[in-house]
Amino acid sequence: MPEVPSDVNEASRIPVTDRLFILKDDLAEDFIRASGPGGQNVNKVSTAVQLRFNLADNETLPEDVKSRAARLAGSRLTQYGQILIQADRFRTRERNREDALERLLDLLRRATEKPKPRKATKPTLGSKKRRLDAKKQRGQLKKLRGSKGDW
Repeated sequence: MPEVPSDVNEASRIPVTDRLFILKDDLAEDFIRASGPGGQNVNKVSTAVQLRFNLADNETLPEDVKSRAARLAGSRLTQYGQILIQADRFRTRERNREDALERLLDLLRRATEKPKPRKATKPTLGSKKRRLDAKKQRGQLKKLRGSKGDW
C-alpha cells in the first residue's frame, strides 16, 4: 500500500474500501447547467456537477488499482490522467454531487477487484468430433452444388 503523508487528517479522507481511501484534495467540482427536466430552473441554475478525480497524481491508491481504474473509466479518462464524471440526473446540486461521488467510488471499488486468471482448457473429444462432422456436412453440401451432372 502506498505511503500516505502524515499531515493527512481523517476528515479529508473519503473511504473507498475498508483499507483504501482517496483524499478530498484529489477531487475538483465544477457546476454547469443541466439539460433535461426542470422547467425555467434548468436554464437559470447550474445544478449539474462535473467531478474530476486526479488519478495520475493520486498517492493513496496502489498502481494496479490505478491502472484498472483507468481501463474501467474508458472515455471518461482525460489525457491529463483525470477521471471526469458528469452528474445531472437530479434537479438539485446536492443530489448531483452525491451521485457523482458515489459513481466515482463505485468505479474505484470495481477497480480494486483483481480479475481471475484465465485457465487454459483443451477442447473435448466430443466437441472436436462435432466440429469435424459439421465441416464434412458443409463440404458435401458445397460439392453437390458444384456440378449439374451428366444427363
